[in-house]
Amino acid sequence: METNNSRVMLWSAALIAAGLVLLGWTLRSGIVHFKDSERVVSVKGLSEKEVKADRVIWPLMYKQVGDDLTVLYNNIEKTNGTIIAFLRSNGVDEKEITIAPSQLIDMAAELYNPNAPRYRYSVTTVLTVVTDKVDLVRSLMQRQGDLLKQGVAVTGGDYQYRTQFLYTGLNTIKPGMIEEATANARTAAEKFAHDSKSKLGKIRSATQGQFSIEDRDENTPYIKSVRVVTTVEYYLKD
Repeated sequence: METNNSRVMLWSAALIAAGLVLLGWTLRSGIVHFKDSERVVSVKGLSEKEVKADRVIWPLMYKQVGDDLTVLYNNIEKTNGTIIAFLRSNGVDEKEITIAPSQLIDMAAELYNPNAPRYRYSVTTVLTVVTDKVDLVRSLMQRQGDLLKQGVAVTGGDYQYRTQFLYTGLNTIKPGMIEEATANARTAAEKFAHDSKSKLGKIRSATQGQFSIEDRDENTPYIKSVRVVTTVEYYLKD
């Protein structure tokens, strides 16, 4: 009986020892995994691309002054016809031209006008061209002297009536730019891991920044700079 009891005690001791070894290995693995999961590097990847504007909004604004409303509106009709003829003869479709209602100011009715106006009425008229023919509009903008020769003075420089060059093809280039930004982020992370004598693990999190579209510079608003920054966190391991 004593022999059997001794054997049972030995087996029990062996099982306890094996359990302690297994528990220690499990705890060690868990600690190592926890340590690795807390070691991360956060990097940013940039993708930037220059594109050409594919849409333009071109306001042509002019003013008329006078004392007789009938004469003024007849002149406006004539001037509008001259501008539209100029645009159509140079490749702009009539459906791409809109005429806004003229804005009339009665100078005599202005309460805070310190000086007697030379003319009673001032009328502002705007014709707007909206088209994807960007190069055509750019060439016509340089030929506004042709309208001046016909007695039409198109006014520029006013922020309210500035020409806008737009880029509408963002969805086409988005995937490639996101891929490039992510690849650039990984390159930066790999360099950091190498310098810190670590290895790069899996992605912990990734955030895509907003796309921005801005003029490349003030002199070429028809060339756009598209940018996106992606932020990626990677695990680091020994």
